[in-house]
Amino acid sequence: MQKRKLGRSNLEVSAIGHGCMRMSAGHGPVAGTKQEMIAVMRGAVERGITFFDTAQVYGPYVNEEFVGEGLAPVRDQVVIATKFGFSGNAHDKGSPGLDSRPEQIKESVEGSLKRLRVDTIDLLYQHRVDPEVPIEDVAGSVNDLIQEGKVKFFGMSEAGAKTIRRAHTVLPVTALQSEYSLWWKRPEEEILPTLEELGIGFVPYSPLGRGFLAGSVTEETEFPEGDNRSTYPRFSIEARKANRALVDLIAEFARGKNATGAQIALAWLLAQKPWIVPIPGTTKLARVEENIAAASLELTAEDLREIDRLIASVEVQGGRYPEELERMTYR
Repeated sequence: MQKRKLGRSNLEVSAIGHGCMRMSAGHGPVAGTKQEMIAVMRGAVERGITFFDTAQVYGPYVNEEFVGEGLAPVRDQVVIATKFGFSGNAHDKGSPGLDSRPEQIKESVEGSLKRLRVDTIDLLYQHRVDPEVPIEDVAGSVNDLIQEGKVKFFGMSEAGAKTIRRAHTVLPVTALQSEYSLWWKRPEEEILPTLEELGIGFVPYSPLGRGFLAGSVTEETEFPEGDNRSTYPRFSIEARKANRALVDLIAEFARGKNATGAQIALAWLLAQKPWIVPIPGTTKLARVEENIAAASLELTAEDLREIDRLIASVEVQGGRYPEELERMTYR
């Protein structure tokens, strides 16, 4: 597995990471036992993946515990990223509450350290910008944690360009995590130019469109109870029917490259910038291997132009989030 550095930092990770959110309870049923999911994580490490992503709010809390247990035997081989920024009762009644007060950050990080079974968090993201707390105070609090040896690198998630700049003046931002894929290209407008200027790495989540770009979700798919995709406009039956055209075009192009649609989606992201590291999530080792193979798939300039042409020919239907969640992004 090739390695990449996140921006101008010294944080080097595998070119493709692993998103762990759906490997434990909290976002729908888990497709396997805890031990089976741990085996997938450790199998990913054996195959060269060194970058694993979790968050306090996943569960909440149980995903960090799961990742901590799963990666404990290989701790010295991996980079673990987690996130703060939601209150402890974030998912009560389906209404997430932001909380990036300095005292909450420091208290929550103590919990993350215990759950992850680590002395230091490699990469700590603010999960969402809290408009009630100046970003300078947030960055200062993380800097305190870095000075104490409890955190190595600072990241942000779904932040707007102006806020990223303000944070970066207080504490260098190592990475920004935001959604970016063949069907969500908004980061190209302001975010990517800002990151390139400041030397910040980019970690796209949902690089496979929450499974849709990989062809594993169709209009016939029935989401199980608790699966948050069932509440997203882009995953309504009508939107899935319309957006199927994009998946079909990508799949047709992939066949010409002896690849899968998922591999094309990941290779396209890797080809955009050398400091981009996508974190697809999966609960199957075969999918992990498929994702890893995408890192070796070279797309020519002509390939990239053709992919962009195909994408532009389909107008994607449906918002990526319900309005209340979308309002929490790009602040």
